[in-house]
Amino acid sequence: MRIAVTGSIATDHLMTFPGRFADQFVADQLHTVSLSFLVDNLDVRRGGVGANIAFGMGQLGTDPILVGAAGFDFDEYRSWLDRHGVDTDSVRISETLHTARFVCTTDADHNQIGSFYTGAMSEARLIELKTVADRVGGLDLVLIGADDPEGMLRHTEECRSRGIPFAADFSQQIARMNGDEIRILLEGATYLFSNEYEKGLIESKTGWSDAEILTKVGHRVTTLGAQGVRIEKAGEEPIVVGCPEEERKADPTGVGDAFRAGFLSGLAWGVSLERAAQVGCMLATLVIETVGTQEYQLRRGHFMERFTKAYGDDAASEVQGHLG
Repeated sequence: MRIAVTGSIATDHLMTFPGRFADQFVADQLHTVSLSFLVDNLDVRRGGVGANIAFGMGQLGTDPILVGAAGFDFDEYRSWLDRHGVDTDSVRISETLHTARFVCTTDADHNQIGSFYTGAMSEARLIELKTVADRVGGLDLVLIGADDPEGMLRHTEECRSRGIPFAADFSQQIARMNGDEIRILLEGATYLFSNEYEKGLIESKTGWSDAEILTKVGHRVTTLGAQGVRIEKAGEEPIVVGCPEEERKADPTGVGDAFRAGFLSGLAWGVSLERAAQVGCMLATLVIETVGTQEYQLRRGHFMERFTKAYGDDAASEVQGHLG
């Protein structure tokens, strides 16, 4: 199964604030917020939702095709992704702009404040999926991840016009999109990904109820934080999958991307939606235990030991033969 992952390619600058953001806000002065946080740590990591998802799929051996735009400073990052099983030949390289950057501070309660510089990401709108499909011999699914908004709209419309199944995954871009744009991006999607907060925001902005949205997409996949994930399809009972037990909680950045990587890998393997979600939750657990979005190591034996403990022998037997 050939899966293309479109989305941002970025460098993450991750900082840690030892206090709580909530303690720094004055209720009657929120309209004039001016704050500076003295942070203890700085980690510069590879990131971007498209690259994070593709990296996770590469770790699982499913040969993802990364589609996005990066800057003239991308050579080292490209080599890293190539070594970890990602096809980067469809990444557009800007001649004038830097690769996008995400700057994020996490407090003691794991709340986050972040900023995103688009840089070369703005050129994602210039990428044509037909060129990608022709190069690899066709596409079975395209994930439309958070990226240049015009690029997301173009990729979605091209998938519809060419009959390519697609998964809608707005994540960070949902805040800046209006209802009309969101309706275009989700209608007809084979899968719609969001977290629980984004789920409510999608319904609020589109004016569509949960039931209405379920009639417009194949499956709605909603991540629930520590409670796992819920998968819904109109007329069917929801599938709810819990998370494996965490060994520690180091950094929540990229956890949602890791879930998507595992879930999409499960689809590529042809296992059930429940099993795909279990793989996603296991990979997400590895990421939350690691600082950085691509710094975890997927050791097959360790992965399967923890997967078996969380989901049982039957689930493990279905997944083990596919794990790269």
